[in-house]
Amino acid sequence: MESFEKRLNRLKKIVEELESGKLGLDKSIEKFEEGTKLVKECHNQLEEVKRKISILVEDSEGEVVEEEFESDEQE
Repeated sequence: MESFEKRLNRLKKIVEELESGKLGLDKSIEKFEEGTKLVKECHNQLEEVKRKISILVEDSEGEVVEEEFESDEQE
């Protein structure tokens, strides 16, 4: 499995290529499709990690307890 960082770097390169305006229409569409796939893969990987994250917090009695990570992000 390709790492998140590698996918993100590849996505940045695709954006730079698309923004350069030097690609033809067919190549631009190909790069756009690849970028869309990478965005979806990165999103899925982040969601997977988010499900695994837990935080240690103190409860009202001073005990350290483990709680599931809750994102502020609306889904």
